[in-house]
Amino acid sequence: MNETGTMNELLSWVEDIKNKNASSAASLLIMKNNDILFEHYSGTHNNTKGARKVDHHSRFNVASARKSYLGLAVAFAVYEGKITSLDDLARDYFSEIDPELLGATTIRHLVTHSHGLDEDADGTVYREFEPGENWTYRNINVVMMTKLIHHLYSKPFPSLLKERVFEPLGFTKTWWEVSDAEDLVRVIVNPNQEGERALGTVEDGLDKNLFVNTREFAEWGNLFLNRGKANGKQIVPEKVIDLSATIQNPPYTDKELPQNGFFWYVQDVPRERSELGSRVPSGSYQILGVTGPTLLVIPEYDVVVVKMYNKRYNYGGENYLYYLKEFSNLVADAFNR
Repeated sequence: MNETGTMNELLSWVEDIKNKNASSAASLLIMKNNDILFEHYSGTHNNTKGARKVDHHSRFNVASARKSYLGLAVAFAVYEGKITSLDDLARDYFSEIDPELLGATTIRHLVTHSHGLDEDADGTVYREFEPGENWTYRNINVVMMTKLIHHLYSKPFPSLLKERVFEPLGFTKTWWEVSDAEDLVRVIVNPNQEGERALGTVEDGLDKNLFVNTREFAEWGNLFLNRGKANGKQIVPEKVIDLSATIQNPPYTDKELPQNGFFWYVQDVPRERSELGSRVPSGSYQILGVTGPTLLVIPEYDVVVVKMYNKRYNYGGENYLYYLKEFSNLVADAFNR
């Protein structure tokens, strides 16, 4: 592998999309064999004059990528028997929702986007399709599982992870923020307007207010790559990691639907609706958010890749999946030379 040329190619792609999508900030970090192979930061925390420059302290709002953290908490609950089985009926855990509406929905369906539930603006829950018959990305299952973990452990899942994972790893730049701080990157919604703070009102995981710096986001992925080990210690049981980052969804009739672990997208074979490119090796997994963060783990190459932006909505409009796949394919190509 021509390391310099390869890294420059990936960097060029990241910067090109940053400019096309009017993101004010970007970062790219690549880890291989537990070491940082490449690290890059560009732009500013906001699109206003004099805004702070992006560096390794900068913390980005990772939006839906926060689901990988919830997924690990759910895996703990399954591993420890607080959830007896992935195939337990949801109606046994969610008494506040009509059991007839939940029907045959299971915990497995809820953590793999195959549940078929949604809700109106007034909070009325309804069914889009029967559980396991399709795949749709909604937020209701995230809220349900966040509340369930809080109930099962008598504490919010961020607090659970802080005790079990963040503190043992020495994380200080990963948290659900309710107050502004100098190291928080704003989220650009309209390039002609000042970026939003994207803070939440609570720290219990229900709001989309997880901020992470690029290095800790990469270390989070590296924890999964090493199946729970860090600094020579088993921080998380291997079986908990395996539950999270291997395919757990039911088999679908439509073979083009994405495959999921506990909210992670997992590669087995290329699929049209997956966000992972066709050249990404089987066993790889990825999580991303609407503000541009991507965390890609490729066990076959011992590689973790993070890219960060601060622009709401990934580039490409209705064709956004093409660009997500293109980036993961470029990464795969870089380490398969």
